[in-house]
Amino acid sequence: MRGIWPVEDDANGSGVIVVNHVDDGSIEVLVDERWGGHEQTARCRHQRHRLSLLGFGADRMLDEYAPYRMIMRMLRTAVVGASGFTGAELLRIIDVHPELSLEVATADASVGALISEIHPALAVAHHGAVFSSVDVETLAEMDLVFLCLPHEASLELVPQLIDRARCVVDLSAAFRLRDISAYPSYYGFEHSHPELVERAVYGLPEVYRAELAGARLIATPGCYVTAAVLALRPLVSAGLIADRGIIVDAASGVTGAGRRSEHAYSFTTIDESMTAYGLVNHRHTPEMEQEIGAELLFTPHLVPMKRGILATCYAEPVADDLSEESVLEALHEAYRDEPFVIVDRAIPATGSTAGSNAVHITARLDPRTGRVIVVSAIDNLAKGASGGAVQAANVALGIPETAGLSRIGVAP
Repeated sequence: MRGIWPVEDDANGSGVIVVNHVDDGSIEVLVDERWGGHEQTARCRHQRHRLSLLGFGADRMLDEYAPYRMIMRMLRTAVVGASGFTGAELLRIIDVHPELSLEVATADASVGALISEIHPALAVAHHGAVFSSVDVETLAEMDLVFLCLPHEASLELVPQLIDRARCVVDLSAAFRLRDISAYPSYYGFEHSHPELVERAVYGLPEVYRAELAGARLIATPGCYVTAAVLALRPLVSAGLIADRGIIVDAASGVTGAGRRSEHAYSFTTIDESMTAYGLVNHRHTPEMEQEIGAELLFTPHLVPMKRGILATCYAEPVADDLSEESVLEALHEAYRDEPFVIVDRAIPATGSTAGSNAVHITARLDPRTGRVIVVSAIDNLAKGASGGAVQAANVALGIPETAGLSRIGVAP
């Protein structure tokens, strides 16, 4: 696959960039004619690559034709636990990501099975490819490893990969909670690697973008947590709402529970029915409190849809004269430059964010009760899991943050 782009440089004349996609996934770049080095964007089959051309004659002029060659290697990527919903979403995103090349997709319970058999939607991209078993030495050679595993499995594997693989992104909760004493009561296990909790960077770029740069271990936020934190944290931080008595009432699609076979998740149980679960002690509660900076009551609900989270949050204002405009302005200010977050008076809907990394937020102030209401909508598999994981990995690896991710929901 080859593309040729004429380029112009006012200071140093014109040149030609020739880009070839090589079989090993790298990109061969030939720069011909007189070229003064600067950064240029090249496109190949709708994929954008940032090409740093510094060194191709920036300090001198080339008097005659002199081709220069550079190899830009795609980042070798592995998805561990790729047979589940978050794994499938990662495979979908990686397929359109301009900088990532999928090298390994593991699924210990489905070793040797066709990826397209488990995930028919991926058949064109992964025709004939099969799931492999976990091999630590192979994973250690990767630039990027996503772990879509149960919490304790990640807890066991991460110490074998950190500082070997360039970046490890864990989608479990194994490294999210800074207070490791909460793990036995909320997750049912004693945490055996507190030193890695200290090293892990919480994978929410809207809050921890600076900390994520260069991170070797990323703890991807929970899906409900992402929706609640983005709705409430700016208001708590600004001192507009009280840090006690907050209520988070959130509803999720069935994929939020992962690939499950229990009766509670069967079609006849879910269809035309809605239920609350995890009353009082849902495991996302301490994570929400940690990242929002407030005490709260969280009640999740399971609704008969495939994907999406709608979080409706209630809080007491700190000042009696707080206005609705002040609440909306605080949210606008917090997310003014964020590529995936929109704050608007329109009421969010999960269908508007489906299949995208978008976050839709609105707020109201009820004059009768004096309560602040904040509503947020996300796709639980995208921004709430795999999309958020890729966004954080992009930041960590110095890739454009939006690479591979859509801001537009698939609707209708």
